[in-house]
Amino acid sequence: MATLTIRNLDEKTVERLKQHARQNGRSLQAEVRHILNNAAQLLTHQEFWARADAIAAMTPREIEQTDSVTLLREDRDC
Repeated sequence: MATLTIRNLDEKTVERLKQHARQNGRSLQAEVRHILNNAAQLLTHQEFWARADAIAAMTPREIEQTDSVTLLREDRDC
């Protein structure tokens, strides 16, 4: 495992991180590790659009798609 040192972090930020850690039942170090691990899992814009294009490619072009607003309204009105 790697070690990361973060310098010159604002005290307000550290206090907020400590607060989050307490609320989540973690140490400050565990909370920061959790936040960084989650951030590292986010898709880049390129990855996002590649996945969106792959999903769109699964839908046959000749089939007309219903607007999602229409579907939401129908669902809400039931």
